[in-house]
Amino acid sequence: MLQRLKTLAASIRNAFGRGASRGLDAAPGAARSLRRALPPLLILTAVTGAGYAVVTHPPIQAVPRGQAALRTNQFSGGTSEFREGSFVRIPGLHEVRLFPLRDQSFHPASLAKAGGPAPLQSIEGLSLGLDMNVRWAVDTTRLAELARKLPDDIEADVITPAVQAVVYKQIARHTVREIFSSQRAEIAASLEAELRAKLAADGIVLKGVQIGSVDLPPDYRRGMDSLLADSLASERMRYTLEIADKKVKETELQAAADKVRRETAAEAAGREQIIAARAQEEAMKHVLPFKQKQIEQRALEAQADSAARIQQAEGAAKARRIEIAAESEARQKLADAEAYRLAQVGKANASQMATEGELLTRHPLLVQKAMADKLSDKVQVIIAPPGSGGFIGSALLAGTTVPKAAQQANGTEQE
Repeated sequence: MLQRLKTLAASIRNAFGRGASRGLDAAPGAARSLRRALPPLLILTAVTGAGYAVVTHPPIQAVPRGQAALRTNQFSGGTSEFREGSFVRIPGLHEVRLFPLRDQSFHPASLAKAGGPAPLQSIEGLSLGLDMNVRWAVDTTRLAELARKLPDDIEADVITPAVQAVVYKQIARHTVREIFSSQRAEIAASLEAELRAKLAADGIVLKGVQIGSVDLPPDYRRGMDSLLADSLASERMRYTLEIADKKVKETELQAAADKVRRETAAEAAGREQIIAARAQEEAMKHVLPFKQKQIEQRALEAQADSAARIQQAEGAAKARRIEIAAESEARQKLADAEAYRLAQVGKANASQMATEGELLTRHPLLVQKAMADKLSDKVQVIIAPPGSGGFIGSALLAGTTVPKAAQQANGTEQE
């Protein structure tokens, strides 16, 4: 189609060029020929342009599912709303804008991390992140007004600045502990109320604000977890004390009920005892003579039992005396044997010590040899310090004077 239009324009230019070159004589005929051919050419050009515009820009536009289309007449300013089906849209005459009818979700990623590009600040000045989800929708009753008022990117130009302005201001009024645990619900409600009023002025209906996890610096997060654990322990203790108090009250009520039951049972038992006592009184009239006979019989049995026990005790005493005498004789013999053994061992030890004393007197170096033998498992070389007189144990004995006989013997060996 475009090539045909170009060909038509070229033929018109050629026709004008040939008419101008023929001279003044041919001008009237060319003008008449041009006037006859110009209306069909103009009609053909208009039809061709209209067809090309229809092909490249169809005048029929469908409304996407879940959206509303608002058509505005550029000349009259009138608006028409379409929520389903198709409608006529003439390029250059109509301007169409689409608005979502379903709820939209906005998640501010820049506020989610404490180390992100735009972290929040608590009242203490601590950076923190807040995972939020904002659900919003366009006010469908004001589409004609919003078409001229709202920007094309509603989320970037309207929702994001409003959320940041409200969240930064609200979070800066609270401490980290309130944001993290104690007042999270209150903060969410306050954010939702203020943000709803702020977005309503721009024709945005706020459906809800949900607050997820709170991102804190690692060190502060560990401290906050410990503090929260202590708070939970305190709450658990409070509930435990309440339960214990209720158990005490329950015990008191049970005790009162048991008291009433015991009093009732005591009264019943008292009446039973009275009846039983009367019956027993009648029975004792017949039982007393029988009891008297039983007492006499038991007295005779006790006398017989006493005589039998006396005889058994006498026999046991005689046997015990015999056992004590035998045990005493045996212990005396064992003591004599032990005394004899100790005397013999003492004599042997005294004799051995005398022999060892004489041997050490004649050979004092045996003391050093015995000491070296004791230390041989752990020490390989022993050097006697100067001034010790050749006695290696003088330092260990804390300066004890070496026997003269040992010194003389050492001197003799050195010579």
